[in-house]
Amino acid sequence: MIPLPSDGSVSIAGRSPGLVAAAVEVVVTLPTFKRPEQLLATLASLKAQQTGRRFAIIVMENEAEARAGAQAALPLFERGDIPGMVIVAHERGNCSAYNAGWQTAILHFPDFRHLLVIDDDEIADPQWLERMCKAAETLGADIVGGPQMPVFADAAHAIWAEHPVFAPPYRETGRVPALYSSGNLLVGRNVLTAMGPPFLDLKFNFMGGGDSDFLSRAAQGGFVLGWCAEAQVRESVPARRVEADWIRARSLRNGVISTLVEKKKRAGTPFAGTKVFLKSLALLAASPFRGAARLARTGSLATALYPIHVAVGRVLAEFGYANEQYRQPEKN
Repeated sequence: MIPLPSDGSVSIAGRSPGLVAAAVEVVVTLPTFKRPEQLLATLASLKAQQTGRRFAIIVMENEAEARAGAQAALPLFERGDIPGMVIVAHERGNCSAYNAGWQTAILHFPDFRHLLVIDDDEIADPQWLERMCKAAETLGADIVGGPQMPVFADAAHAIWAEHPVFAPPYRETGRVPALYSSGNLLVGRNVLTAMGPPFLDLKFNFMGGGDSDFLSRAAQGGFVLGWCAEAQVRESVPARRVEADWIRARSLRNGVISTLVEKKKRAGTPFAGTKVFLKSLALLAASPFRGAARLARTGSLATALYPIHVAVGRVLAEFGYANEQYRQPEKN
């Protein structure tokens, strides 16, 4: 095992033979945690990409003991079926996994232009990589997001597809003011080198939101954000994620993240904390009316409750509430 970086928090489990790192134009990073079967399905979709761009894949195993994902993926890399490497991010947490993969890309692939991110519960369309890269180049965008289309374990749950927890934030390709998720993302090498490691704030490791914070800071730093509606990935949604308590917890969590990200954005400005708190209170006061409007428009009580739960989460964040849904991933 080769230590990377020097503190040993990241190590290389294996790599494809004859990998010419200097020829790689695009790096795809793929974090995994206890989903070996789904990881293999994601890798199969990446192998099937229709593009002339030379790309490599970095799998970031974040379960440092059993390493089921790494063990499942390694034969594909070591046989040369898939170009790239499998690394182990020894520190638990999704931010730690992303940081490990992104830093490995910077250190090992000197000439890549675009870094893409996909999760181990997602399947990429065959044109995904090409469309994301093309969108970045056409839009002049440093960072590009794409839709994560939910695929529900039970077909009857498809009615949830338009709920704000699952629906994509944009419908059309173009430049956008904000992005929120790394589940389907392109980041330019220029962004990574400018922002430097650690890219994602580790305090979001088990809550989620490290990606939202990173994207907020990137936008604040002047990087251009874009959206590619055609570059879809299909995300598996287990039945437990449409249960009322999971939806409520995710909505509250989104509110908490909103407050934490906004506080970081306003840091150093006069009365920053007070302004964020007053905004949260205003959103809480307005949330019943916003919910009623959603109910009239959609007929869905769950959708109507979303702005209320988010506003409550924003206020709860002021009192130290943090819903760490990723602390127990088997329940997530």
